[in-house]
Amino acid sequence: MTGSNGNTAVSDQPILPKPEGLEGVVAASTALSHVFGEEGKLVYRGYDIHELAGHATFEEVAYLLWNGRLPNRQELDALLQTLGAQRPLPSHVIDVIQALPDTAQPMDALRTGVSALGAIDSEHFDDVPDLNEAIALTAKFPGILAAFFRHRQGLDPVNPKPGHTTAQSYLHQLFGKEPDEKHWRPLEVYLTLLADHGMNASTFTSRVIASTGSDLCSAITGAIGALKGPLHGGAPSKVLDMLEAIGAADNVDPWLTNALDRGERLMGFGHRVYKAEDPRAEILRGMAAEASTPEFFALSRRTEERALAMLHERKPDRRLYTNVEFYSAAVLSAVGLPGDMFTPTFAVSRVTGWTSHVLEQVANNRLIRPQSEFVGATDKTFVAIERR
Repeated sequence: MTGSNGNTAVSDQPILPKPEGLEGVVAASTALSHVFGEEGKLVYRGYDIHELAGHATFEEVAYLLWNGRLPNRQELDALLQTLGAQRPLPSHVIDVIQALPDTAQPMDALRTGVSALGAIDSEHFDDVPDLNEAIALTAKFPGILAAFFRHRQGLDPVNPKPGHTTAQSYLHQLFGKEPDEKHWRPLEVYLTLLADHGMNASTFTSRVIASTGSDLCSAITGAIGALKGPLHGGAPSKVLDMLEAIGAADNVDPWLTNALDRGERLMGFGHRVYKAEDPRAEILRGMAAEASTPEFFALSRRTEERALAMLHERKPDRRLYTNVEFYSAAVLSAVGLPGDMFTPTFAVSRVTGWTSHVLEQVANNRLIRPQSEFVGATDKTFVAIERR
């Protein structure tokens, strides 16, 4: 028996039920990054994240993911120069962004901007994805977001400045002034920490799309759509909402108690894979202590301590620890970003991981086509409607 695509059909063979959400199912082989959930460890290309965060620049990490090794000085300078040359957006993409209503969500603007880039600049993004395309797309993410950020304030976009790193360029294009080191340095650590994270939902989405032979912008547009979901990348702003609702350290215990009594989820705690503290949260805690105001950090720290104690008391069978989202809120807020820009800023980092996975997928491609467990009926009979 042959299916419509010419492959032998296997519909008559038994298919074993798979876990909900494909948990525990191996979907691809990758040498890019891995999450060791039991140990609370994250590795990029063989490097523990503690070896990189605060030591390597974001551009060094991007080079590492794309090429499998860290760059030398000449290679890093060349990458910085290429990123700088690729940052300006085509005028037609800016027109598309400025045609959006100022009430649109930044993640929607980013998704639209990348899709427009693929349509308008198709001569650069219409072939088999390659490293040059990956670099060009990564370079343009800050500009797309900054153009929309300023559009909704009635401001013109800011041209990127030669010589800026990704963190510096992003803040410069957002706010129109030279960024302070106290702002761009914690942002750079944040970007380093979020660059890749195993086979998460958005990464898997990008690989599925790439496996069909589609272009890079299509794969990354799909990944943005997956990241937008609150169960994946949309939670850091909700951490900020929670902390603002608590308001002061004295309110932490009654607020958390009331929230847990109502069965509400405390944002920034627990993870699908980590069964120990998220190592990114540990690093960002230190950055938040430096970047945040003393009052906001004290509120964050008190909330974290009491939330963990209450969660362990009420749910002793679950291993719930602080995740990356909790202190992401403190760091991103400290560098001047509003809550609805948190997840898009996540994407400014993660595009390096997405593009690396796309390149890895197409290098040894096979169409990703899983089976499903069919649970529907097969014996229904059509009854025609009486025609008048």
